[in-house]
Amino acid sequence: MLTGKQRSQLKSLAHDLKPIINIGKNSLSVEVIDAIDEALEKRELIKIKILNNNLDDNNEIIDEAIEKLNCEFVSHLGNIFTIYRKSKNNNKISL
Repeated sequence: MLTGKQRSQLKSLAHDLKPIINIGKNSLSVEVIDAIDEALEKRELIKIKILNNNLDDNNEIIDEAIEKLNCEFVSHLGNIFTIYRKSKNNNKISL
């Protein structure tokens, strides 16, 4: 669980990041989960964009992604959300 200061630090680090994963009409398929998992292992902090052709509720998608990937929620603005998970091998961010 992230503290307020840690979440604030991660938000500032994520400010200039671009979304690297797009969630489309297939929502959180196995392939998308695998891609997010791999990106989290390499980068630790990523932004994900939920496309307009997705019919599911954004908050449900975010909750499901956090649960399946065992990661921490950082922020959500519009259709873009940011998540964090400490890498097992590539520790880049110190909180």
